Amino acid sequence: MAKTTYFCYIFLIFCGIFAPISSTRTETQQNQSPSYLQFVYNATQFPSEDYYDYIIVGGGTAGCPLAATLSEHFKVLVLERGGVPFNKPNLMTQEGFISTLVDVDNYDSPAQAFTSEDGVPNARGRVLGGSSAINAGFYSRADDTFYNKSGVNWNLRLVNQSFDWVERAIVFRPELKNWQSAIRDALIEAGVDPYNGFSLDHRLGTKIGGSTFDRYGRRHSAADMLNYARASNIKVAIHASVQRILVASSSPYSGGKQTAVGVVYRDETGKFHHAMLSEKGEIMVCAGALGSPQLLLLSGIGPRTYLSSWGIPVVHHLPYVGQYLYDNPRNGISIVPPTPLEHSLIQVVGITDSGAYLEAASNVIPFSFPEHSIFIQNPSPPLYLTVATIMEKITGPASAGSLRLASTDCVNGTRKIGDVLRSRSMDEFKFQEWFGARDFRFVGPTLPVDQSNDIMMADFCRRTVRTIWHYHGGCLVGKVVDQQFRVVGVDSLRVVDGSTFTVSPGTNPQATVLMLGRYVGVKTVRERMRKKRD
Repeated sequence: MAKTTYFCYIFLIFCGIFAPISSTRTETQQNQSPSYLQFVYNATQFPSEDYYDYIIVGGGTAGCPLAATLSEHFKVLVLERGGVPFNKPNLMTQEGFISTLVDVDNYDSPAQAFTSEDGVPNARGRVLGGSSAINAGFYSRADDTFYNKSGVNWNLRLVNQSFDWVERAIVFRPELKNWQSAIRDALIEAGVDPYNGFSLDHRLGTKIGGSTFDRYGRRHSAADMLNYARASNIKVAIHASVQRILVASSSPYSGGKQTAVGVVYRDETGKFHHAMLSEKGEIMVCAGALGSPQLLLLSGIGPRTYLSSWGIPVVHHLPYVGQYLYDNPRNGISIVPPTPLEHSLIQVVGITDSGAYLEAASNVIPFSFPEHSIFIQNPSPPLYLTVATIMEKITGPASAGSLRLASTDCVNGTRKIGDVLRSRSMDEFKFQEWFGARDFRFVGPTLPVDQSNDIMMADFCRRTVRTIWHYHGGCLVGKVVDQQFRVVGVDSLRVVDGSTFTVSPGTNPQATVLMLGRYVGVKTVRERMRKKRD
């Protein structure tokens, strides 16, 4: 009973999460073991020391496509602190989305829950595939603003080729059912136009985006990109917790050149292992907006004064590691419809000209009666009800925080939610009231009655703000890494993930982070081949 009640509570926190190609796969193929399992091993099976051309720290959204690409030509090791997603029903299905976020622990659950210092609940992936294995699966390419503000001189032809590479493997065109179809129509009625149909591109107006859930409701994640890897050139160590990056100096004197030479990682029995670089090799840190700056700091790469305060020997003074960490806020409303709805995660998005993105989801959750009910005999099985959510993401944010060891305004967007609720397309989700009136049954806070009142709307935003799980920054381009994602001042070390982003790319970052792994992999291979020819 307590578990079911907790499930409902967590759903109300998480109900606004995120979560091109028609699938030709059969249901039989969906149940087959992925080919990448042939080179995945528990970290306990690895030697105390071994050498690799490339060491990928973090088998997540960027790390998996990066590893697969590099393995085409070089010997690669992927170090992942979690397990594998395969054969975990909740993790691999649309219907298990909420359960995955509820069934968490401090050790090895695929989703790791945490709370920011200002009390906002959050989550990160702890499984091969990273957060792409726990999110709501929405896929949409970055907007032009992202490229312009990123600080990177992008090869846009390679960017598009990298997107295409990802999309051929794990992106599908969703089939809209009642809630998502109604949201699409309501957004158009509310003036979020034009209607762009199905598109993976970022376009002003309303569109159907891609999904990493196929037509059977099965999840496909970054881990599936490892199926492209050359099996003879790659090993993946799971339950491998990287402790620090090993850095050597070319000179015993202060100011000598620093070069990454390997990493120390620990297996689940507590045994330490050394993964070392072969000549001309590199370490690619792909541990995410939290994990990547954390690992640099633990390795002595960061602000001198701060590291010294923790007793960490300073390997390289880099003042902005862990700084400029951003998280996009989310606001929204939830309703209980009069008739049951299907499970649906994010499939439709409204991209407004005011800097807000509108999305929606519907989930069936268990609801139980109080343990000591007067009218109902216990034990009684839980009832199941649908909760439908409309939310908005703000493109900002206007402020930045920081990551430490151990420890906008949303008014226009919420007004647009009000416009959506007032559309004819939403009428079927209202209950019949007395004297012929019809209205929504809200779960949690409702929008202010007077939505023209800026003060009331701003107060609603402050009271209901939550994360949309799109945190980024901490190792920004131009401050921690250069345009090639190399850590400034340390050779043979790169950071390749969302921690390098100044702004969140478009409506949802998943597509761009997947692209980034492939993009950097191809550029790295080309660069190394060119040097070999020279």
